[in-house]
Amino acid sequence: MKTVWDKLDETEKENLTTFNEAYRQFLSRAKTEREFTSESEKLAKEAGFVSLKEVEKLEPGMKVYEINRGKNIMLFVMGRQPVKAGMNILGAHIDSPRLDIKQKPLYEKDGLALLDTHYYGGIKKYQWTCRPMALHGVVCKKDGSVVPVVIGEDPKDPVIGVTEILVHLAAEQMKKTAAEAVEGENLDLLVGSIARKDTKEDAVKANILSLLKEKYDIEEDDFLSAELECVPAGEARDFGFDRSMIMGYGHDDKVCAYTSLRAILDEKNVPERTSCCILVDKEEIGSVGATGMQSRFFEDVTARMLDLQGDTRIVDLNDALQNSRMLSSDVSAAVDPLYESVFDMKNAAFLGQGICYNKYTGARGKSGSNDANAEYFAKVRRVMDDNHVMFQTCELGAVDKGGGGTIAYILANLNMDVVDAGIAVENMHSPAEIVSKADVYEAYRAYQAFLKDMD
Repeated sequence: MKTVWDKLDETEKENLTTFNEAYRQFLSRAKTEREFTSESEKLAKEAGFVSLKEVEKLEPGMKVYEINRGKNIMLFVMGRQPVKAGMNILGAHIDSPRLDIKQKPLYEKDGLALLDTHYYGGIKKYQWTCRPMALHGVVCKKDGSVVPVVIGEDPKDPVIGVTEILVHLAAEQMKKTAAEAVEGENLDLLVGSIARKDTKEDAVKANILSLLKEKYDIEEDDFLSAELECVPAGEARDFGFDRSMIMGYGHDDKVCAYTSLRAILDEKNVPERTSCCILVDKEEIGSVGATGMQSRFFEDVTARMLDLQGDTRIVDLNDALQNSRMLSSDVSAAVDPLYESVFDMKNAAFLGQGICYNKYTGARGKSGSNDANAEYFAKVRRVMDDNHVMFQTCELGAVDKGGGGTIAYILANLNMDVVDAGIAVENMHSPAEIVSKADVYEAYRAYQAFLKDMD
């Protein structure tokens, strides 16, 4: 079985190692969509990108970006052709499964203080217990101030987590299915056990509130307008004795988002067609809301750029969209040798064999899928081969075994050519996902080739 590793010379291996170390560090500090957007803006500015709001006229080679509500970002490198001639688009999502803190979360029970949660995205609930967790997010106060919160990432910080019943008393639990063994309302976080001495009722809860007031100047009511996410604590780590993989939280889909981001940031020449990178929120819950792919943000920004080029008709926007080409960059399921039965092994993704192309996703009868046109995928194949990019084609599991979806169909609804392209992941949607460093680097090369050569 030939892999990406087999074709690399020593210089390429060094480049691969350097790229992946930068990704590992980025993943460790950008665990939420807000953090990913903020970190992306920093890198964009370093690479010479400026806010589209500061631009009065767009010229070939200009690098611009736009941010929506701090939770998604789009970047563009203007091409020689006008925007209405179409763009080469990389799109990925930057949200990941997690535990969200409810609006009225803090309570005391049996002498312990807990935070009530609601899980976000599709998870195996039992995987999120008995592990150190960190709290990330913002608390927005009535006076308009926004308080950033990160607890559990600094080695000096305390961590929190979801408890589980001991095996000695789990006889009834062990009779349940895996889906029922841990209930969603039992994914509450243990956060304290010391009572405040001057308080008679809910003294442990009162002590936690006093600590939050002291450190962040927030009151209990401020939880009402907070976005706090509980994620696995600690850095992503090299995985395997040979350090060939990375284990960490949020590869889905930050691994595709980061490689797409780097592909457009590293673009050195003026492209023929405008290059675009879309990084969006809310994919894990249906791409809904103002910061999801189903919002009008992408179309609005495209219309604004057309206006700056003097193209103000609705047909100009329609032309720009239908003339565009897109890789919808999302992860795919890597074959696990312990669970081969859920895969069609002829049409499955393997770690180390390069970027994955899913002509279609969906469930069972391709329900909810974008099924890419064969003519378009032939062009994508040509670009990959011309640039010596190793790729594989795959499906998300065997027929009738499950399935999944991406943002691809949303852009296809705008009448543009789209195909799913991403990186194979083990342990997908768990707190500890695994990717191959070879695939990470090959996806970066694939995205670069697509931006440069797709016509």
